[in-house]
Amino acid sequence: AEVRRDGKAHRQRYARGKPVSQVTVIGKAAGPGTRITFKADKEIFKSGIAYSYETVANRMREFAFLNKGLTVALKDERTDKAATFQFTGGIKEFVEHLNKGKNPLHGVIAFEDTREHVTVEIAMQYNDAFAEHLFSFANNINTVDGGTHLSGFKSALTRTINQYCKAKNLFKGDSLTIEGEDARAGLTAVVSVKIPQPQFEGQTKGKLNSDI
Repeated sequence: AEVRRDGKAHRQRYARGKPVSQVTVIGKAAGPGTRITFKADKEIFKSGIAYSYETVANRMREFAFLNKGLTVALKDERTDKAATFQFTGGIKEFVEHLNKGKNPLHGVIAFEDTREHVTVEIAMQYNDAFAEHLFSFANNINTVDGGTHLSGFKSALTRTINQYCKAKNLFKGDSLTIEGEDARAGLTAVVSVKIPQPQFEGQTKGKLNSDI
């Protein structure tokens, strides 16, 4: 790890989670920043080490979508294959990317807000298909098993649609309501939250347990 701060560049080496060198000053530095250089341990990855350019590229593209304006440069020195990702529209462009090749029914709806140190970004768009495609992230981590942020979005979406339909007298009868699965049919959405000290379930951080 190389860390630039206070006009100096510092370096420290680690192996298997433990420091193997002292923090040393290796020179002067113009501006802050951090560089991590690593080599996979064959004793841990016993099945072999083979880096997939497409897998890394997809993750870097995803990371750029989640942090609008950030530029991510990727180069595979084995083949000289390279790509640069930058999206000023953030997750709005993410949804457009996910819906490419589909027939969207309207423009992307996107909004964000910050309250009590928690930032929430949501982008959504319906298409003429029936399947739903929901993607949730917490501090840029893909929470593939969802969690409190995704559950909150689902319930709020269903509640809002029902409230709107009742206010506009679109239902025949007071007992009629739209179920959650019906409200999400054809929906593509990205829910991204950034929270201090998030609580995840499991080692892979696939589910967010923090209260939002």
